[in-house]
Amino acid sequence: MKDNEASKARLEALLAANAAEAAAKGGAADKASVALDAQKQISAQALAQVAILNQQIAALRSQLAAIQQALDASEAKGKAEDAQIADLGSRLNLALAQKVQELARYRSDFFGRLREILGHRPGIRRVGDRFVFQSDVLFPSGAANLSPAGKTQIDQVASAINELDQEIPPEIPWILRVDGHTDDRPINSAQFKSNWDLSAARAIAVVEYLITKGVDPKRLAAAGFGQYQPVAAGQDPASLSQDRRIELKLTER
Repeated sequence: MKDNEASKARLEALLAANAAEAAAKGGAADKASVALDAQKQISAQALAQVAILNQQIAALRSQLAAIQQALDASEAKGKAEDAQIADLGSRLNLALAQKVQELARYRSDFFGRLREILGHRPGIRRVGDRFVFQSDVLFPSGAANLSPAGKTQIDQVASAINELDQEIPPEIPWILRVDGHTDDRPINSAQFKSNWDLSAARAIAVVEYLITKGVDPKRLAAAGFGQYQPVAAGQDPASLSQDRRIELKLTER
C-alpha cells in the first residue's frame, strides 16, 4: 500500500515537472513568435522605405534626364545661333569691305577732281589718302579767320564735295574730316592759349565756311592736333611751314 502511494507521488511529481517544462517551452515559443512578428513588421517598414526611396531616385533620374535634354537642346541651339552669328559677321565684314572699297574709289575721284580744280599750286598737295593745304594758303599768320584767297580755295573744295555728295550712295556713311595742325613754336596770342586751340579753331573755321557753301554739316567733322603730328623733321622755316597745315580726309563715319 505504501509502495503504491509512493509510486503515485513520484508519478504526479513527474507529471508536474513535465507540465512545468511544457509551460516554460510554451512561453518561450510565444516570446519567439512575438519577436518574429515584430521582426516581420520591421522588415515590412524597411521594405516600404526602400520602395519610397526607389521611387524618389527614379523621379530624380527622370528630372536629371529632362534637365540634360534641355541642356543638350540649349547647346544645340547655341551652336546654331553661333553659326548664324558667324555667318552674319562674315557677311557684315564683306559688306563693310565693299563699302570701304567703294569709298576708296570715291575718295580717289574726289581728290582727282580737286587736283584738276586746284592744279599744282604751291602749298597744296595730295599725301596718301589726304589732301593737304599749307596754313599760309588759307589763313593769316597766327589767325583762324580764312583769308580771301583761302576762301577761294575752299569754295572749290565745297563745289567738289557737293558734286560728290550727289554720287555717293546714301548707304555709305562717309564724312570729310578737316584736321588742323600747327608747328611746335609756342603761340603768343590773347585769342589762343595754345597750339591746340589754334589748330582746332582753324579746322572749325574751314568746316563752318564749307557749311555756308551748301555742304551738309552731317558730312563734316573738325579736329585739332596742335603740334603733335609733325610731318617735317627740321626747324627751318620750310619744315615749320609744312607742319602748319589743314588736311582733308574723306573717310567713313
